[in-house]
Amino acid sequence: MSDNPAILLELPEDAGGVAVLTLNRPERHNSLELADFEVGKALLAQAEAAGVRGLIVTGAGEKTFCAGASLGDVGAGGGAAFVPGANPLTQFCDALEAFPAPTVCSLNGGVYGGGVEIALSCDFRVGGAGMKAFVPPARLGIHYEPSGIDRAVRKLGAQVARRMFLLVETLDAEGLERVGFLDRLVEKAEVAAVARGLAETAAGFAPMAVQGMKRTIDELSRRELDAEAARARIAACWASEDLQEGVAAMKEKRAPVFKGR
Repeated sequence: MSDNPAILLELPEDAGGVAVLTLNRPERHNSLELADFEVGKALLAQAEAAGVRGLIVTGAGEKTFCAGASLGDVGAGGGAAFVPGANPLTQFCDALEAFPAPTVCSLNGGVYGGGVEIALSCDFRVGGAGMKAFVPPARLGIHYEPSGIDRAVRKLGAQVARRMFLLVETLDAEGLERVGFLDRLVEKAEVAAVARGLAETAAGFAPMAVQGMKRTIDELSRRELDAEAARARIAACWASEDLQEGVAAMKEKRAPVFKGR
């Protein structure tokens, strides 16, 4: 096992900026062990506490974004930890999907297995020419976690999920863009910059409005809208200093300075 941390968090120098979460095991295709998922959740909580307004999730190296859970953990005996309701990969993905600020997955390379679910847990995905993705559990005799399949169905649709989980279809970069997995497909050398641009764009808008609508979109996609909570978010935005700042900035033809209150 490498002495280097499997997941790294880089916080912005300025409050309200963009943080970067890096999967850091390139010699093993950035696959993650059981303990790494707990570390990942702790780092997400740290980023949330720091008040970041955007989060980039990427992988170290130039070949692979993430190959999911370590095969040593899902093989004979180890797979007992990956059960519905207690699956550490799913718990990490749930925490990532629930992160309050917009998240952008900067796909530095191919994405496989549970890495696909990690990418789908982000709000946006940027990939480079030549990348590919597939989900291989059926080849190994593994029934993927239902929550992870549900995530794929919600983000990509049931038929694309069938292609990925039942046929173990390999999707190339163009195919990933066609099915909606990639929001942006660019040259590989441009991935990081484009992902950074998306994160900074979202971070520059009024955080109460952006984060409130992100939560509403997520609840609607699950058919679990808390209407009362949504009304409260709407009312808070109407009463916010940010709304006054946004209107004033528009009248004065200047960039707004939002404070999240």
